[in-house]
Parts: sequence; structure tokens; C-alpha cells
Amino acid sequence: MNKEMIKVGDKVAVLDEPIEGVVLKIEKQEITIKTSDDLMMTFFVNEVVKINEMNNLTDLFGSKSLNDVLNDKREPKKRSFTKEKKSKKDEYVVEVDLHIEKLVPSSKGLTNFDMLNIQMETVKRQLEFAIKNRIPKLVFIHGVGEGVLKSEIEYFLSRYDNVSFQEANFRKYGLGATEVYIKQSLG
Repeated sequence: MNKEMIKVGDKVAVLDEPIEGVVLKIEKQEITIKTSDDLMMTFFVNEVVKINEMNNLTDLFGSKSLNDVLNDKREPKKRSFTKEKKSKKDEYVVEVDLHIEKLVPSSKGLTNFDMLNIQMETVKRQLEFAIKNRIPKLVFIHGVGEGVLKSEIEYFLSRYDNVSFQEANFRKYGLGATEVYIKQSLG
């Protein structure tokens, strides 16, 4: 595009900002303008466009005027959606993925017993962290498999008086997750 050079005295608009003004000074790649509010502002050359270059802009943007283009950039499009209501219990959920590939860089050379110990240490560490930090809900994602890890988790959790657990939301996690609630003691 043959863009006419911006000169001192030209009226310009700032792209991405609702600012217009008159060019006072041009130094290298910077242009200083005086806005309609009598403010002096400096911008890079590629951030401003000459307002009287409407014909060139029409080529670029079709029938839209410069103001239409600037307004499109200025006002974000309104999206319509319905927000899903969540209870306060669902706000603070720590999800812990116990799949072995998420816990160690490589499971090569680990026996099933080793993997189960690593997973259970993670369960213990995360549960203690949640209790200490008063996090009311955890979800342990263990997968379906043969149910060995799930059984170990349930046995481990049953030893805590202040903890209750159940199968996690089927729609969100499928059959492979256990939801843990921590009853907070006062004090």
C-alpha cells in the first residue's frame, strides 16, 4: 500500500486506543501528538494512522470508516452464555492425578509394588497438605484398572476421623476417581 507519510500538523488517530490528535513532532520512529484534551503523547509511527487517509482505509477495510474500525477494536463483543452455578464446595478443589506417568519421569524398572508405594505416598502427602491448609475437598484420580489403588486409598482414608470420601462425579471423572471431603475442626 502506498501510505502517505505523516507530517507535522496532520490529524491522526491511535490504533487500539480511543485517542486522536494533531502531530506536533516526528523523531525517528516516534510521533508526538497533542490530543483533543490538550495532552502531549508519544507513539510509534506504526501505532497511528492519518485520519484524512480515509480512502486508503476504505480499500483495506471495505466500507467501514476509520471510526468503525477503531470502535471494533475498542469495544469487545458481548458474549451471551449462562454461567453454571457452582456450590461453594466446588470452588476449592485440588485434583491429584495418581497415574504413575504423572508422578515419575519414567516408570521403567519399577515393580507394581514400587508404583503403588509412590502413589500412596502422594496420596498421604496431598491429604496432609490439604488438612494443614484447610482445603475442604480433594479429588484423587486413580483410574479404573483392577481397583488395587482405589482399595488402598479407601483403606488409607478410612483411618482419618475428619475425612469422608465417595466416588467422584461420574460425568467429570468417570469411574476412576475418589472425592475426599475434609471436615475442618474449629481452632
